[in-house]
Amino acid sequence: MDIFEDNSKVYIVAEISANHGHDIGVAKNTIKAAKEAGADAVKIQTYTADTITMDCDNEYFQIKQGTLWDGTTLYKLYQEAYTPWEWHEELFNYARDIGITIFSSPFDKTAVDLLENLNTPAYKIASFEITDIPLIEYIASKGKPVIISTGIATIGEIKEAINTCKKVGNHNIILLKCTSSYPAPYEDMNLLTIPNMKNTFGVDIGLSDHSIGSTVALGAVALGAKMIEKHIILDRSIGGPDAEFSMEIDEFKSMIKEIRNLEKALGKVNYDLDEKTVKNRVFSRSLFFTEDIKVGGIITERNMRSIRPGYGLHPRHYYEILGKKVKKDVEKGTPVDWSLIE
Repeated sequence: MDIFEDNSKVYIVAEISANHGHDIGVAKNTIKAAKEAGADAVKIQTYTADTITMDCDNEYFQIKQGTLWDGTTLYKLYQEAYTPWEWHEELFNYARDIGITIFSSPFDKTAVDLLENLNTPAYKIASFEITDIPLIEYIASKGKPVIISTGIATIGEIKEAINTCKKVGNHNIILLKCTSSYPAPYEDMNLLTIPNMKNTFGVDIGLSDHSIGSTVALGAVALGAKMIEKHIILDRSIGGPDAEFSMEIDEFKSMIKEIRNLEKALGKVNYDLDEKTVKNRVFSRSLFFTEDIKVGGIITERNMRSIRPGYGLHPRHYYEILGKKVKKDVEKGTPVDWSLIE
């Protein structure tokens, strides 16, 4: 993707979401903390309560599905959670000034227009917007990378979203495996879907992770995820709709360090032995004479064994050598060599 500086590394996105307590200073400090922790990008969300839902409290708009937010309405939740639009330019400028990429999830066309004016480098489609085909088409038409969370989508809906982007000439797509529970239980993550998604859809796959801790993110990287998105918060005591499943900065920094170490460990498919391993082969097993044997003596299981170190003949020759005679006197502790055998 265009926003990747190094496609060989996992791209790590810090999702700020609602974790600013309606204080722009907190939002900017969170961006700075994400940068210092090693994130590649920060992401915000661009909506108002009126652009994402409507002010209605009938049964259709009440939250009662067993979530963190049960007992309120969609409108009231988004009034609490939104990032003020008048902050956007300042946040974008601040992120760029300190050297970290910033982009957003728009939730309607007016949000896309705002982000275009700010020259956003990419767009994120939230899980619950994957079915909004007109919105996806409008976003994709801008020609920027499109990152699509798939948390509530069927395989058919994922294909439709991808085809919508391609229809307007945008093939710069990454899908994020996502479980739309908050927090997401480990047993519902199904990370083995990641390589299958890669094969099925032919695009890069990442993870939008709402689980607790870094275990799931590390598993995703091991399975080929190219992007990890995690909600972060300066301090969970700030509170807010997303605080419970958001990482504090020290946790986020630790996760990034673990991911970078894991990338080193994953390496590449390789059966060659490095110089250190070749050197250490002297500690492998080989054939040694384990008793003194006079010239003409018979080699037996008692006076020849496969032991460490590795200076003698390969153990594969063990049965080939048993029963043969030695050409000369050999001392206990002598490596077996063809020159000693009749």
